[in-house]
Amino acid sequence: MEVKIVLVSVLTNFDFYHLVLYFLFYSSVGWMVESMYMSICNKRLTNRGFAKCPLCPIYGFGALLGYLILHPMKDNLLALYITGAIVATAFEYFVGILMLRLFDEVWWDYKEKPFQFRGIICLESTLAWGVYAVVIVGFLHDRIIALFDLIPKQIGVLACTIMLTVYGFDFLYHFFEAIGISVRDYKEKANEYKERAIEFYRDFRTK
Repeated sequence: MEVKIVLVSVLTNFDFYHLVLYFLFYSSVGWMVESMYMSICNKRLTNRGFAKCPLCPIYGFGALLGYLILHPMKDNLLALYITGAIVATAFEYFVGILMLRLFDEVWWDYKEKPFQFRGIICLESTLAWGVYAVVIVGFLHDRIIALFDLIPKQIGVLACTIMLTVYGFDFLYHFFEAIGISVRDYKEKANEYKERAIEFYRDFRTK
């Protein structure tokens, strides 16, 4: 009952604007950390984002979901670590299975890691997720809230709108490309139909 009350309190303290703000922040931080890590491993610059924009939505959704679930445990670091590791690993596995269904591949591979399962999850990442949960929920998020609250809301809303719009188009373009739907072909067909409509209108005007 106490956990339920705390969770309801957390939810009621968030509005849509702050949820979007935190989603964009954690998506960009996740992209930056993973891209830096993979760039070091590959010894070349590596973009770990699905699209061109510097965002990894899986980290944004994962961080928000994790915070809502784990916040009641923020004062118990051991419980926070264990639960965070389990929840994040389950989320990672769910996303991996979803990607296999949609794209017939997963954009990460743990097959060379010890104690891995289907290349989607492994012990190393599970242990790391627990550390991230402790850092974000136990120490970082409340400071991020205070920092973002210093930004005038009108400026924050404008920035979020622009970023979501740009990323939305970027994501949809690469999503359609990934599932075999060429956006370029649709653009060419749209131009063709447009030219036909103009010709029809001109013929109609001359009659």
